[in-house]
Amino acid sequence: MIEIDEVVYQDDYGSGTVMSERVSGLANSIYREFERLIHSYDEEVVKELMPLVVNVLENLDAVLTENQEHEVELELLKEDNEQLITQYEREKALRKQAEEVSNSPSSSSPPASVAGPSGDDWLY
Repeated sequence: MIEIDEVVYQDDYGSGTVMSERVSGLANSIYREFERLIHSYDEEVVKELMPLVVNVLENLDAVLTENQEHEVELELLKEDNEQLITQYEREKALRKQAEEVSNSPSSSSPPASVAGPSGDDWLY
């Protein structure tokens, strides 16, 4: 499971949302750069840029979360596919075996006994 260092931010609808560790790290780096620009010049330099960057980071976080969900779904589908292939190969082998038995010269007479599901012999 992926561990996430959680950072909570407020979205447009007033609810708290958890930000991933990757995006949080980017946000911290960008924040430090904004602080440096503000100290060197003035707050006006980043005033219009900051909301845009926050929006980009929030969208990036949403896309990363969606991507993680898709990766989980992909892994589940791969497992399902492997199970289906295994089942198909098993059924294919059983069908081939049944056809070989039905096409063999001694197929006219059934076997004297066949093991049942519980291991008991069934007589014909």
